[in-house]
Amino acid sequence: MNIITTLTTEFSLVQWQVENTVQLIDEGNTIPFIARYRKEMTGSMDDQQLRELHDRLVYLRNLEERKEQVRHLLEEQGNLTDEISAQLTAAATLTEVEDIYRPFRPKRRTRATIAEEKGLGPLADILWAQELQMPAEAAAAPFIDPEKGVETVEDALAGACDIIAERVSDDPTCRAWVRNMTWQEGFISSGASKKAQSQETDKKAGVYDMYFEFTEPIKKIVGHRVLALNRGEKEDWLKVTIEAPTEKILTGLGSRLLNNNPHTNSLLEATISDSYKRLTAPAVEREIRSALTEQAEEGAIKVFGENLRQLLMQPPIKDRVVLAIDPGYRTGCKWAVVDEIGKVLETGVVYCTIGKDTGPSKITLKQRIDKYGVDLIAVGNGTASRETEQVVAELIREFNLSVQYIIVNEAGASVYSASKLGAEEFPDFDVALRSAVSIGRRLQDPLAELVKIDPKSIGVGQYQHDMNQKRLGETLSGVVEGSVNAVGVDLNTASPSLLSYVAGISSTVAKHILTYREENGKFTSRKELLKVNKLGPKAYEQCAGFLRIPGGTNPLDNTGVHPESYGVAEKWLTYKKEGQSAPLTAVAEQLAVGLPTLQDIIKELEKPGRDPREDLPPPLLRSDVLSLEDLQEGMILKGTVRNVIDFGAFVDIGVHQDGLVHISQLSDRYIKHPLEAVSVGDVVNVKVLSVDVKRKRISLTMKGV
Repeated sequence: MNIITTLTTEFSLVQWQVENTVQLIDEGNTIPFIARYRKEMTGSMDDQQLRELHDRLVYLRNLEERKEQVRHLLEEQGNLTDEISAQLTAAATLTEVEDIYRPFRPKRRTRATIAEEKGLGPLADILWAQELQMPAEAAAAPFIDPEKGVETVEDALAGACDIIAERVSDDPTCRAWVRNMTWQEGFISSGASKKAQSQETDKKAGVYDMYFEFTEPIKKIVGHRVLALNRGEKEDWLKVTIEAPTEKILTGLGSRLLNNNPHTNSLLEATISDSYKRLTAPAVEREIRSALTEQAEEGAIKVFGENLRQLLMQPPIKDRVVLAIDPGYRTGCKWAVVDEIGKVLETGVVYCTIGKDTGPSKITLKQRIDKYGVDLIAVGNGTASRETEQVVAELIREFNLSVQYIIVNEAGASVYSASKLGAEEFPDFDVALRSAVSIGRRLQDPLAELVKIDPKSIGVGQYQHDMNQKRLGETLSGVVEGSVNAVGVDLNTASPSLLSYVAGISSTVAKHILTYREENGKFTSRKELLKVNKLGPKAYEQCAGFLRIPGGTNPLDNTGVHPESYGVAEKWLTYKKEGQSAPLTAVAEQLAVGLPTLQDIIKELEKPGRDPREDLPPPLLRSDVLSLEDLQEGMILKGTVRNVIDFGAFVDIGVHQDGLVHISQLSDRYIKHPLEAVSVGDVVNVKVLSVDVKRKRISLTMKGV
């Protein structure tokens, strides 16, 4: 397999793009650096395309490596033929390679291997040749050998049939055909487990009630149902099975493998049936369940990644003093006031929940609002959020305050609060107080605060705990890395957590940067980075363009212009100062730089130090609150998309419970996935379709609104 050719075809690219990209990856360049500063070499591929190509490159290289391993093993066994070698060369997936190797793989003792030990292999060959001119029993008679445990003709035939059954099951062509037939015409079904049947009233069982009598074609089932079935089976609420077109498969195998010899036909038909039902079908069922899970996980990981990207890229609310509240019942609501740059001014506790006198709490909050000039109140959306929001709305109304409030998704705040990083940052704070600070800071700068939390704990996906954690972690880390580098990082204020996501900077190097900053004061130029311990020329090349130094000795250090292009930027400024004018293509040629790079330089010079997040719509601020009981069918409200999943989107409309906009209600046009219509953080108009107060369910629509 020519990997370059394969990638070129699969990604619909030109060969030079793939060759250059693979070369850049092999040279140790990071994806953000390649995407941003090597556009001429890649044909301006974005970081998502580059990551997908990188993942596929790794798979294809692993595939070629496995092919060579199998080829070497077969050669050592003396089983490598020209035909098998050609099959290995043509194999396009790891599954195909393993199918080819299966007949020769060292096996544990099976019925077939035991029969081989009894010397029944030659009888199996005779029967399988299907050329007998005598009854099979007569052919088996010479193989009776009591010393080997073959007492009768029936023993000999049974052993030979076991050998044939295993050979049929191991045949790569047969297995591939059965797998394809099962995939195309089979069904996946589920029913209530014994546990679910005995605990019908259990609320947990009710989560899966739609799957207690469920059947769907394998080829049509969508990812979120696969993951739901897997979880229900894991929790022992469901029994999941694959229903294959057994009769059709047996008929097909018979027509492919038998030549209707009257002396062996009925025996071999029974053997093929045994081979399929005992060996092939269970293995194929496992393979199909595994493939369905892998597909579902990849889809869910992709959605999780896109949701996370949108959350990280939410516009910051700058230059605002924020009063952040982490709601709670028993221990009260922890609050923290943070100034415009995230510095904690004061913390405390108030009681804003049912059964408490909220008057003193309102006075306390009013005093802090006046004392520190609070512009905005951030309320976490966790336990007791609704009651706290109610008190905040009353506070604003009763004292006629000019502040507004916003509900902040606090997913992961508790993880940060209890983490080593949280303890290092605020050693004297209670865990819940750290959470309040995190809520306030993530409103001021979502990206800078959320990078302190394991991306898997941010909670903008579905079934994230049920999928391949390594793959999920890699993907989400890539999303965070891409987001951080797209925005850029202030070298003199960034935390080690933020710095560690900058291209080319490891956690260790990030700590060395902080140490250098503490010992030498603020960085005044990007070149100064080369003085940082363990930050060499290669790391400098990768990271320099993504780090910003406001007020440094060189104004270009506060832009996304890479130091390698400073000369071009200065020539462009001179060119514009002299009032020259020519097509950009000609200017790029004159300056000996690629057109995409020149366009990026011009964009940076037009808005030096710009934050791309500022171009996005601001978050939705509120000054009053609705309750679930206030909602009426037909009401049109403005809300914020909190999560996007395969079957729809959850929207915060200002009541404690998020409403669901089903995929069928997201758009007036047909869409395959909700992400085609909405993203996390979008501010949207919705209409209430129905409200189930008892079950706390709100159904919304965006159609025609």
